[in-house]
Amino acid sequence: MSSTGIWIVRAEAEALGSRLAAALGARLYRPQPDAGVSNRLRFAGEFRTCRQWVLVMASGIAVRYLQGLACDKRTDPAVVVLDEAARFAVPLLSGHEGGANRLAYAVANLTGAIPVITTATEALKPLIVGLGCRRGVSVEQIDEAVNAGLARAHRSLAEVRELATLDLKADEPALCDWCRRFDVPMRIIGKSSIQARPWVNKPSAWVQANAGVDGVCEPCALVAAVRGRLILPKTAFNGVAVAIVDDGFEAGSLMPVLPLHPTALPDPGV
Repeated sequence: MSSTGIWIVRAEAEALGSRLAAALGARLYRPQPDAGVSNRLRFAGEFRTCRQWVLVMASGIAVRYLQGLACDKRTDPAVVVLDEAARFAVPLLSGHEGGANRLAYAVANLTGAIPVITTATEALKPLIVGLGCRRGVSVEQIDEAVNAGLARAHRSLAEVRELATLDLKADEPALCDWCRRFDVPMRIIGKSSIQARPWVNKPSAWVQANAGVDGVCEPCALVAAVRGRLILPKTAFNGVAVAIVDDGFEAGSLMPVLPLHPTALPDPGV
């Protein structure tokens, strides 16, 4: 059984599929309109030859591709759907048990997409920890900083959904080790995204000179959030800077429902 398969349905997705295949060490499956068998039937025949799949297509097409193939969440291949514009990476099958959630983060970090995690085990965790650090920090320094930040915010590690950091820190050994040790997904935010959204309380001249942005931990956490609020601003702990955003849903935040009948809508001139 192969590790990962990338399946595209249109030639326009070739460049994206090739990039993912190269980065993930995966096999790219291209559409074969003259093969005599529909692509959907081809996929059904290949489905169990890979441990995980990235389907580069619309979610509706993916649902039809998967029809009748799922048997058991403990043994089914992990499946992530990525739209051709690389905006959203959505685990559809075997999210928690099969590793599709982890695969969604890997795809998101490679493409800049948003990982859309819906399993209760992960999605109900409300906190995003933004983190910046100096090169060469230890796992212990990161652990102390994260826990100290959580303590100041009166929150716990069990509530942390993901750790967000700048792309320049994606290969920081201690940071990667900490995420693996505590099973916290790492969310990589591109420098260009932070430059476009410099959401910092106090810009840092040192960070600007060394990373090309005004700050790391605060904007990374806020960019990673959907509707989050900063509950711990940038706080430095022995070479590690931490910020915490609460991205939890509050029932009181629901928007009022507008009437559907066009004649009942508010006068636009008001």
